[in-house]
Amino acid sequence: MTRASITLFGAGLAGSLLAVYLARRGHEVEVYERLPDMRRNEIPAGRSINLALAHRGIRALDAVGLMSEVQKLLIPMRGRMLHDKQGGTSLTLYGRTPTEVIHSVSRPGLNMLLMDAAERAGARFHFDRRVEDFDFETGRAVVVDGSARRSIDSQVAIATDGGGSAVRLALVRRRGVQVTEDILPHAYKELTIPAAADGSHRMEKHALHIWPRGGYMLIALPNLDGSFTVTLFLAREGEPSFARLEQPGEAKRFFAAEFPDALALIPDLEKDFGAHPTGLMGTVHAASWHADGRALLLGDAAHAIVPFHGQGMNCAFEDCLALDGCVGRHGGDWPAVFAEFEALRRPNAEAIAAMALENYVEMRDAVRDPKFQLQKQLGFLLEERNPGMFVPRYSMVMFHHLPYADARSRGAIQQRILDRLTDGIGDLAQVDLAKADVLVRAELGGLERVH
Repeated sequence: MTRASITLFGAGLAGSLLAVYLARRGHEVEVYERLPDMRRNEIPAGRSINLALAHRGIRALDAVGLMSEVQKLLIPMRGRMLHDKQGGTSLTLYGRTPTEVIHSVSRPGLNMLLMDAAERAGARFHFDRRVEDFDFETGRAVVVDGSARRSIDSQVAIATDGGGSAVRLALVRRRGVQVTEDILPHAYKELTIPAAADGSHRMEKHALHIWPRGGYMLIALPNLDGSFTVTLFLAREGEPSFARLEQPGEAKRFFAAEFPDALALIPDLEKDFGAHPTGLMGTVHAASWHADGRALLLGDAAHAIVPFHGQGMNCAFEDCLALDGCVGRHGGDWPAVFAEFEALRRPNAEAIAAMALENYVEMRDAVRDPKFQLQKQLGFLLEERNPGMFVPRYSMVMFHHLPYADARSRGAIQQRILDRLTDGIGDLAQVDLAKADVLVRAELGGLERVH
């Protein structure tokens, strides 16, 4: 394989993992990052500090031998712990078997681990360097270093600089590529439930906690230090909204009414509420992800999604694995590498973007519906009775590597089956399982088994 000089813009999770992949193949990899080195500096306030790692991300990390190190950062979460307004809780399992769990992982901890791994593989990082422009004809980038600007020439450039990608903006400005950014009318704010005095967790450790309230919700993920990262998802305007909660005393009144058990665990709520920024969420759709063989968008730079399926990081890691496969097949033919990568990944990025939006409604509202719980139980039962044929959509996304697009289309068939079997029924014992098995085999029997 021809050794290439590759410049990555962005040293976040995707950029750092991709640097590992490319450096291991013998390429000369330079990574430019606008922020300081997080191994020596704190990350900006308000950025999500823990994420959900699932099968797709684990597979991509395992492919470069990193899972034994990553394992030390993980807290398994068996399911969703639902909190009602009276403080009652109930656990809804994610999967049918004990191995079907997702993992809470520290974003900075994982990012630092990946940076170290990339450097061991031979990649070089340059911090406090913000890319301002990219010329797709010459491969020359303008990078800002403090108050100075300088040019960087690269044979191949890959943008892993996130949802606000400067390289994507250059594609729009210089190439006329159409990009839409669908900003969600809801925003988020992060808070913290601190550890108990003895360092233990003050709620169930092995669960993702959700306070579903219909049009909004609160969630909490466990951290290794005994704390929980708490995130409020709420409309930006209207009633209730972040605009309303900015008024003195409103945040505490809102939490007292809607999340009283959480409020009891968050000291100085209003101080934290005012100190942490309100973050926007959205979905990015770019008409093209690459410019010939000169530059490519990957991860959030190409297809940022909302966080409600816990797949942003996992999807980006799967991008890295897919791109590595394209490089293996096409070697130094970068136009072919980039074209195949986009053809492979675009349908799947579009599918998970749609499913992430759908999962927001599920998390904040549908989980409270008895019909949803009935169909969840029935889905597990049908999976047990028809292994590899009926697999709940959530499980296909989180615990398998079936392409996202296939998971979505197959999930639609399965939802029709569940709707038909539970029409007018309120209890699992009322389901005609013989009819269910016939229906599953008729609708799904011709499809490839899910492994």
